[in-house]
Order: sequence, then structure tokens, then C-alpha cells
Amino acid sequence: MIHQLIFAHPKPGMSEEEFQRYWLEVHAPNYASKIKQIRKYAVDTRIPLDGDGEDPLWSGIAEIWLNNDEEQLASLQSPEFLQGARLDEPNWAAFWRTLVLDTEAHVLRPGPGTARPAGAKLFVLAKRAAGTPLADFRARSLDAHAKLALEVPGLVRYVQGFTRDGAYAIGEATLDVAYQLSFESEEALRTALASPEYAALEQDLAEFVETRYIHRMAVRQHWFIGSESAND
Repeated sequence: MIHQLIFAHPKPGMSEEEFQRYWLEVHAPNYASKIKQIRKYAVDTRIPLDGDGEDPLWSGIAEIWLNNDEEQLASLQSPEFLQGARLDEPNWAAFWRTLVLDTEAHVLRPGPGTARPAGAKLFVLAKRAAGTPLADFRARSLDAHAKLALEVPGLVRYVQGFTRDGAYAIGEATLDVAYQLSFESEEALRTALASPEYAALEQDLAEFVETRYIHRMAVRQHWFIGSESAND
């Protein structure tokens, strides 16, 4: 299954609050949710963290699950997308600041398998260190790095989403992975970020990625189609 991540930023003149409200109340229910090929769909709204700055790269993330490449192509050719979701995007999103990652999810801690609207999730995006073979990077992520992640206090679900192989067909992908750490609450997330276990995780990450390309974003997850499960 394809787990697509779309990172979006408000259009000029729109506040982050207005952007998030439009996405949750207009775009997601009236347009994106109508695309028949989408199997699961969640919208994540940013939780401000220290160091985010006044103009963070993104203010929300769409998480979209599709069965395969054929259904993804069909979704992009559907009237629900072309005459609905696509036409609505300029009303709220700055398309030139959008990042799209198609990933293959590796679920290393499944969690309870239910939607948790009050929960919190941390995305850590990274690019492997120059000269590192992609297979070696993925192997280290899934082994030594994952073991450290699973020690982070309060972690209820952990997913490593690797950029799909097709993104490397004619060159390098923008980013190689989206690490996803889920917690029962925003308070639990902040407690985890202050822990020595999380510090050890960050230290390990810096040893095998390009640190200038690390991006972190904390979010609240809002489900529109389906729910969280190990079936990613």
C-alpha cells in the first residue's frame, strides 16, 4: 500500500488557523474525501514546538493511503480530483511550498489501531548522509535506530515510511524517510522530547543523515476515511 504524505503551507494572506480550519471543514470533507480510490485519509494540523520559527515550512499534512500505483494514477485522473480537490487547492494552500512524499510504511510498533483525535504525532524527515547506499541507510534505520526509538517514553506507535523506489529512477529523491512517532497526548509528546531516550535517538540520527535536511513537525491527527491500524 502507498502511504502518501502531502506537506502544505497557507496561501499568502491566510493565517495558519484559517488554513487549518478550511482544510478540516471545507477541503477534506467536501473534496479530498470524495476521491473513490483513497482507502484511508487523515489531515494533520501542526502543533507549535520550540524552534519552529515564525514561518514554519508547513502547517499541515495530508496522509493518504492507496492500494497501488494503478489506483493512485486513477485517483489523479478522476473528476473528483481534477474538478474538485485540485481546483480547490489555490483557495487555501501555497502550492509552491508543497512537498509530496510517496512512502512504503514499515510499522515497528502497531499501537492500538484506533483513531485518537486528541493524540499527537511527531514527523521527522531525513536525507541519508552523502555516499551512503540506500539499502544500508534503510537497514540501519530499521535496526539500530528503531531500537532506540522504541525506548522513547510514551511512544504508542512507531512507523518508518521510506520514500518509494520509483522516486530514485532518474536521480535522487528529495528526502529518504519520514519517521513517525505517535503519543497519546500533546503532553506525552512534549515529555518524550525532553527525555534522555529521545536525545539519544536524535544523536544517533545525526550520525547517518545530512543534519541540514532534518525536518521535524508535531501534529494532531484528524481522520476522515478509515483509522489508524497496523495495515499500513
